[in-house]
Amino acid sequence: MDQNRQRLREQHRGYDRQIFALAIPALGALIAEPIFLATDTAMVGHLGPDALAGLAIAGSLLQTMIGLMIFLAYATTPLVARRWGAGDLAGAYSTGLASVFLAALLGVILVIIGLLLGPLMIAAMNPTPAVAEAAGTYFYIAMIGVPPMLMVLALTGLLRGLHDTKTPLYVSVIGFGLNILLNFILIYGLGFGIAGSAAGLALVQWLMFFALAAVVWMRVKSSKISLRLKIGEVITNLKIGFWLFLRTFTLRLALLASVVVGTAMGTSSLAAYQIIFTLFSIATFALDALAISAQAMVGKSLGEQNPEQTRAIINRTIRWGIISGILLTIIWLLLTPVLGYLFTTDAAVLELLPWALVILALSMPLSGYVFVLDGVLMGAADVKYLAWAGLINSVVYLPMLAIIYLNGWTGTLGLVILTIAYCFGFMGIRALTLGLRVPSLTAVPSS
Repeated sequence: MDQNRQRLREQHRGYDRQIFALAIPALGALIAEPIFLATDTAMVGHLGPDALAGLAIAGSLLQTMIGLMIFLAYATTPLVARRWGAGDLAGAYSTGLASVFLAALLGVILVIIGLLLGPLMIAAMNPTPAVAEAAGTYFYIAMIGVPPMLMVLALTGLLRGLHDTKTPLYVSVIGFGLNILLNFILIYGLGFGIAGSAAGLALVQWLMFFALAAVVWMRVKSSKISLRLKIGEVITNLKIGFWLFLRTFTLRLALLASVVVGTAMGTSSLAAYQIIFTLFSIATFALDALAISAQAMVGKSLGEQNPEQTRAIINRTIRWGIISGILLTIIWLLLTPVLGYLFTTDAAVLELLPWALVILALSMPLSGYVFVLDGVLMGAADVKYLAWAGLINSVVYLPMLAIIYLNGWTGTLGLVILTIAYCFGFMGIRALTLGLRVPSLTAVPSS
């Protein structure tokens, strides 16, 4: 009995080491981007309010386009991991190549759409002429970097599927650091202004793509694998990507609808909700890193056709998701008295925040559970279920928001109810729909 317990403990320690070996570098890559983007924003901000407002518009359009294509990483990781787990390394790389090809194709399509509809999308935000000019300048130049951005997502998914999260971290840190240097030179040194910021972004994205592609190519050559593009693999990636696109769309719909309700509460309430959502987004970096570990490890385990190992990995990642959520709860509760002052000095906004911040903090274990479940199901390539679950979640959540909107709740009460609706209502229904699926995962065919 004691020997069995000791063996089980050692097994769990092994899984834990693997989880964090993947999660910590992934967390570094996730955190690197917003830090460097904030620095980039600060540099553009010194050009004046028109340039900064233009960056806000163009940046939001670009982030939406790229955000909806995140499936290129999330779909690739489990497919590659499963092939690798089944002992088919050539098939794993072939799947990754198909994803890169699909990313390039979608990148070209997005560039065409952006160039054709860019003026309409910018005008729809009703900017002043000066802001519209700045937004257009940034948007059209930055579009040159969209294809490599998407191919970087695909290559990152490939490497994560092979349990390599360090290489994307190194490339991200070097790339975003280079972006800051280039932007400083182009914006201030050469006087290109906001156009220099966009050009620096596009150039760095191409350099990041070539760096990751070179790493993958050298590994393919060293493994003596004959790599050919298979159209069937591209179609498989596209099918899986379609379902993950729907899943991502439902998440963004929930966020957008929440902002609409917050807007109806007034400027101060909307500003306070923006702070709440920003803090929630920061917390998701740690939780998403664990989800990435779950994707890669569950995918490989299913490829190895080892149900017992798969169950153990799922249990360990869920455990660490909840523990991470508890740690975030403690951190947010301790920082509650000062968090608001990091974002604003407006007395009206600060007065609204305290109880909403407490609710946000208390919801973190639930969020940790949900994020890991999301990664587990992605690792199982259970993408149709994720999409349908997302639609069900929206059907349940949107009426909650309608009730808040129709009752006209404002002030502290309105913000508290809105925060409860998102952090416990929306995340709660996600926990239910995703949690119901997990027990059946070891019965999902691995072929």
